[in-house]
Amino acid sequence: MPTRMHNEPVFDLFSYARRGPGSRTHLSKGEIEQIARTARRTPEVMVKVLPKGTNSLGAVQRHFSYIGRKGELDIETDDGEKLRGENVGDDLLEDWDLDLMVQRGKLDLGAPMAKKAPRLVHKVMFSMPAGTPPDKVLAAARNFAREEFALKHRYAMALHTDEPHPHVHVVIKAVSDKGQRLNIRKATLREWREKFARQLRALGVPANATQRYARGETCPRKSDGIYRAGLRGESTYMRERVEAVARELKTGTLQVEPGKAKLLRTHNDVRRAWLALSDILTQEKQPEIAAQVRRYADQISPPLTEKEYMAARLVERARKYRTRERPVSR
Repeated sequence: MPTRMHNEPVFDLFSYARRGPGSRTHLSKGEIEQIARTARRTPEVMVKVLPKGTNSLGAVQRHFSYIGRKGELDIETDDGEKLRGENVGDDLLEDWDLDLMVQRGKLDLGAPMAKKAPRLVHKVMFSMPAGTPPDKVLAAARNFAREEFALKHRYAMALHTDEPHPHVHVVIKAVSDKGQRLNIRKATLREWREKFARQLRALGVPANATQRYARGETCPRKSDGIYRAGLRGESTYMRERVEAVARELKTGTLQVEPGKAKLLRTHNDVRRAWLALSDILTQEKQPEIAAQVRRYADQISPPLTEKEYMAARLVERARKYRTRERPVSR
């Protein structure tokens, strides 16, 4: 069993961009290591909560069927068992006493302030980029879950390798045996990303957990449903947005979105923070990492709004189409 890891505070890039009495002037060993990983563009972990299908027995059973690929894959439980078969979901629902939670929820719904059935489970996905060894991703997720939930919340997991990026689906019982409810907030996810990345590094896998803004990523993220429908070309939201951008491009009147100014301010703050870190690293006699950080800051792309990103993609697509259609001179 792996030894428990020391938990460092989540890295706060903006604390180094500030000026005045509260500005940061010293870096810990852990912070220097994370800065170096980010400047080297070490692969980033992803931890994502899937929001729907968590408050009914049928929905939870269907999710177990999905992660077990209808009985074709192993579902590993918190006590180390590996279950396989079409009835695994039913067995886990019974073992976790989720039917009792449903009955309690129905009683709670009689209260004046109750609005909807309580969440029975949390559905969380732990993922790494393509090329990461799947067995290491599973082992890291297993070690993370053991340290985070063992003897508190029941959980089960399954590894998926049918997409380029290996990922592990973890289902966590929302209420512990002692009646304590697990609430997942943004800060919780940040901490989980850090811990998952540490587990991967302990297994020899390069992994990092830096917030998107610190890497200069500004394109808004869509809900899971919109994202997957967009991949299939079935998202009406995305289609309407793209068609609107195409009309503006055609008339030469691409309107700047209101959030552009905020994106530019954030971009400038991020770049200033990385340059401040480079200066601190130089003072702390880390010239090689300081140079890497300065190059990283210079390579952060200017921010694009969602509309600008769509417009750039449309222009690039049109350019490629014209290149293919251009007659070959003889």
